[in-house]
Amino acid sequence: MIETQNAATSGRDEVFQVEGHGIDPIPDEERHGSAKDVFWLWFGSNLTFTYVINGALAVAFGLSFWQATAVVVIGGLSFFAISAAGLSGIRTGTATLVISRAAFGVRGNWPAGLLNWIVSIGYTIVNTVVGTLALEAFFADLGWSGGLAPRALALAVTLALTFAVALWGHATVQFAERWMAYVLAVGFAALLVFLLPGADTAAPAAAPGASGWSLAFVVMLAGPFSYLPMPADYTRYLPRTTTLRAVTWSGALGGFVSSVALGVAGVAAATQTDMTDAVAGAEQLLPGWFQPLFLALVLGGSVTNSIITLYSSSLNLQVLGIPWSRAKAIVISAAVTAVGSLGALFLTDFTASLLSFLSLLIIVFAPWGGVFLADMLLRRCRYDTDALHTGAGGGYWYRAGYHPAGVTALLAGMVFAALTCDSELWTGPLVAPLGGADLTLLGAPVAALVYVLLARGRTAVPAAS
Repeated sequence: MIETQNAATSGRDEVFQVEGHGIDPIPDEERHGSAKDVFWLWFGSNLTFTYVINGALAVAFGLSFWQATAVVVIGGLSFFAISAAGLSGIRTGTATLVISRAAFGVRGNWPAGLLNWIVSIGYTIVNTVVGTLALEAFFADLGWSGGLAPRALALAVTLALTFAVALWGHATVQFAERWMAYVLAVGFAALLVFLLPGADTAAPAAAPGASGWSLAFVVMLAGPFSYLPMPADYTRYLPRTTTLRAVTWSGALGGFVSSVALGVAGVAAATQTDMTDAVAGAEQLLPGWFQPLFLALVLGGSVTNSIITLYSSSLNLQVLGIPWSRAKAIVISAAVTAVGSLGALFLTDFTASLLSFLSLLIIVFAPWGGVFLADMLLRRCRYDTDALHTGAGGGYWYRAGYHPAGVTALLAGMVFAALTCDSELWTGPLVAPLGGADLTLLGAPVAALVYVLLARGRTAVPAAS
């Protein structure tokens, strides 16, 4: 039986009205929009200060301006894969983590679904903390500082902006990302104009080693990889006539432009000043009159990114079996985000530890993404939509709910990633023999190759619907 958590509610997808659908398939008569909507989604949600930090880190790892810029550009190109994965939502009308049941089985898909929810909430907490601190600094510039009140109000405003948009749902998310992108794009363009002319483009005294290059790539690609469980969440309302070419180019261009522009800004800033505290470091390179606007940009970028992660987390909870509507499920995610943010801001500073933990999860999500994309290619993105929402006895139940090829490939990729990971919390035994290189991201092609070898020509695959 197809899951119908929201089937009894209105299916209208309108701005400033609570969305009626969750992970249930979107009927053709309710499909709307065009591939251009995907451009604004990925463009707006990636106008976030995180990419400035990533660019600065590439320089901190020993890369020159031009070397770090090359890594930023290559990282931006990964949005072609992220955006192409959205075709699965057009074909099925449902969320990415429902579609991935085809690759892993209904039960085999559950652990990755749980980890993805943790990652979504973790990044939402990090963005909320960054936005709160930026707004608190803005209050200080206005003359209001000291005590708990400014920070408490800053947190309340940041959470309210994020939660309200995500609660309303898909149409409001698309609307907010587009209009916030207009404002943020102008502001971040000005930021780039201020930072780029002073960049030191000379080569460093010593060439970066394998460790520097690999860490820079991991930092740049970890963000886009974290989106892999989300693309279909935002394409499932598009008409079935939307083409792969249109959705891929629109989404890829949006993510590429914003991530590369801000990444280059971070690279430029790091060649001029200490970016250990990235917000403070960038702020001191800006004219005084622009600094309050800069803090507003940091807040806005944090909110635009948090909106999509919080929205997808509500669909994620439905995939995990929470028998509530999407709008009710999002309250759980918002509550956990609020508690985590309160802890980070008022009780103990665990933001650095949280980021280390989240970065370690690339061991899971790089191989997961490799299997998911390989499965999508093998099937030519054709799925039995009814079977995706069916439990025992359905076409994607496989063996006791697990797809042996998908689970085996995922484990193979995870083992490779764990052996070659170099992070604060874990260093794999192959890192030293490899000269300090971190090859975690290669867990994706390893898992994809294993999956293709095991699954190709073995049609435990239902007929396309």
